[in-house]
Amino acid sequence: MADKIQNAYETSKNIYDDVLTQRNIFSKLYIKLFWSGTDDNDIARKVLSYVPDDFSGNLLDVPVGTAVFTENKWSSLKNAHITCIDYSMDMLEQAGKRLGSHAFPDKQKAFHEIWRVLKPGGNFIACFYIRGKSKRTDWLVKNILAKKGWFSPPFQTEKELRDILQKLYKETDIHVDGSMVYFRCVK
Repeated sequence: MADKIQNAYETSKNIYDDVLTQRNIFSKLYIKLFWSGTDDNDIARKVLSYVPDDFSGNLLDVPVGTAVFTENKWSSLKNAHITCIDYSMDMLEQAGKRLGSHAFPDKQKAFHEIWRVLKPGGNFIACFYIRGKSKRTDWLVKNILAKKGWFSPPFQTEKELRDILQKLYKETDIHVDGSMVYFRCVK
């Protein structure tokens, strides 16, 4: 599975940012057709709004991807120590060039590991695909994106994810936009 994920991101690294940011007409059509028009740029702005502009301290960005959405915010946080991790070395290298996850094979382990390393009062902020909101998106993820290694099953429904997060964290702020969920949880 690890090689499949790394290969998927290796082969898509030249189109990854364009698709997510909808920089061209084909990306916009893809998002409209398969993702119900969900605007990743808007979701990224909402997710990043959870991080105060004057944040100082330690911040862990997992998975950083290419840092296409986080580059400006992280660069502006002069008093923060930011550690970026990604499953794909290609994505991490691109992020490194910019700065100077959907892909976790074992999501349960990832959720618990993130909870384990967070200090009390620490924030877990994330966004990713959830199953059950759009049959078209679910078909795309199951039959193409997961098989190519871009997405890693199993995929939670909104209820399953809420149950997991509410059991682990004392505070949860969860929002759904189409087949995407974004949230902030406090340990």
